[in-house]
Amino acid sequence: MVRARRILVHDYSGHPFQVQLARSLARRGHEVLHVYSESFQTPKGDLAARPDDPSGFRIAGLSLSEPFQKSSFLKRRAQEIEFGRLVAAEIRRFQPDIVLSANAPLDTQAVIHKAARACGARFVFWLQDIYSEAIGRFLPAAFPLIGNAVARRYQRLEFGLLRASDHVVAITDDFVPYLLVNGITPDRISVIENWAPLEDMCLAQRAASESESGNSPIRAIYAGTLGYKHNPDLLLQAAKVLPIAIDVHSEGAIAESLARRAAAEGITNLRVKPWVPFADLPDVLGSADILVAMIEEGAGAFCVPSKVLTYFGCGRPVLASVPRNNLARRLIERADAGLASDPDDAAGFIGNLRKLADDAGLRRRLGSNGHAYARAHFAIEPITDRFEAIFAGLYQMEKQAI
Repeated sequence: MVRARRILVHDYSGHPFQVQLARSLARRGHEVLHVYSESFQTPKGDLAARPDDPSGFRIAGLSLSEPFQKSSFLKRRAQEIEFGRLVAAEIRRFQPDIVLSANAPLDTQAVIHKAARACGARFVFWLQDIYSEAIGRFLPAAFPLIGNAVARRYQRLEFGLLRASDHVVAITDDFVPYLLVNGITPDRISVIENWAPLEDMCLAQRAASESESGNSPIRAIYAGTLGYKHNPDLLLQAAKVLPIAIDVHSEGAIAESLARRAAAEGITNLRVKPWVPFADLPDVLGSADILVAMIEEGAGAFCVPSKVLTYFGCGRPVLASVPRNNLARRLIERADAGLASDPDDAAGFIGNLRKLADDAGLRRRLGSNGHAYARAHFAIEPITDRFEAIFAGLYQMEKQAI
């Protein structure tokens, strides 16, 4: 039997599957505090207390003193350090045995790691992205004089934190070679692919889309963040040439720019809408015929769009513009759950959208395949088993050392 521990799960973004894991750990008798950022603008999971939550489970949403300044590098860095200090205060109050931290910007993660060490907690780095790779592509172009030096600083910081962690949970095998070459030993690396909370998505899988229920047009939906890793031009180009309704559920500067461009060009079949509350997500995604995912070529293997997994759970086909070396694309192809094209292939993206729009049978087959993959791989109990085994191993190694 696994000994009960005090576990602080930090997920900066507040994603659905991380809080599902936190709840599952609490149901097994662990005392769990789930911490996330209320200030960071991104769609959130089910972060409200539920009547059936275990008594040893609590959620803490933490807020910055000012609105998050995503577009200002210096202000953003200061706020990321500020948020790290907010999490550190929770660590000092909660006194966890284990800190599991995911999605944190590197300056945030450094403060969290230091606080975990100060209270004697084991620190598990849940590696969702290799941030320094993205920083190395962005900063030199944005700051020509100092960008390369700052990017090198973040590379040293990221891999230093990874080496100093008690364990690293990577979401894809693609990360492992970079970990090994930077000094993280194989015994401290586990690969656990992301998942989606399947029970929350099943309602969409059973429902008919709007086009199937009446006389609405074929509808494609993109739901999630739009940032430097995405190319909304693909959606605009597709809306120009295809009589398909394209709904973009996103917020922020890039989403606002996309809405202005569509209006300026008289494109009425592309609509930009607010993010969808998690409780409404199954119904919104279920109203679609096609669900869209995008990642730019520069992101390569280092950023895996977890929305693809949510799409699988909804039983809708995925239309993807994703690099060939990205896990999300391999999953789509492995499950035969959608059609994928390269990020620089607008014609291929539009052609795949046309193919899906014209063939209801193809949409049903691909959507069913994705849902079958989700049923086979997203059960929370075996996933929780794997995390518990990692946590138990941290203390087993200590016993052996003694």
